[in-house]
Amino acid sequence: MKKILSTLILASFTTMPITALPETSAERGKELWTRNQTVSGQLRSCASCHTANPRRAGKHIRTGKAIKPMASSVNSSRFTDAKKSAKWFRRNCKWTLGRECSEQEKADFTRYLKTI
Repeated sequence: MKKILSTLILASFTTMPITALPETSAERGKELWTRNQTVSGQLRSCASCHTANPRRAGKHIRTGKAIKPMASSVNSSRFTDAKKSAKWFRRNCKWTLGRECSEQEKADFTRYLKTI
């Protein structure tokens, strides 16, 4: 049931048909969370703003704006709004990775944040 629910949530903000959704991996999602990338001469990762522990609040490194925890176990509103999720994936992947996240990366990332 948990896998089906996660798949339906992911399907609501992905461009892939539900039958084409990939198998998700929390391990790959965690690796994506902590992976350092050099973008525009700066070393970045999700943890740069969100902290290494997704259960904790973060702070945007450029604006100083507070960011609520990413883990669904602490912040129940995470990944409940498909439009909002798609917007933030697009924006944050471009800033952190220098490109949009793939559908597989979104699936893995979501799985990781929903399992911690």
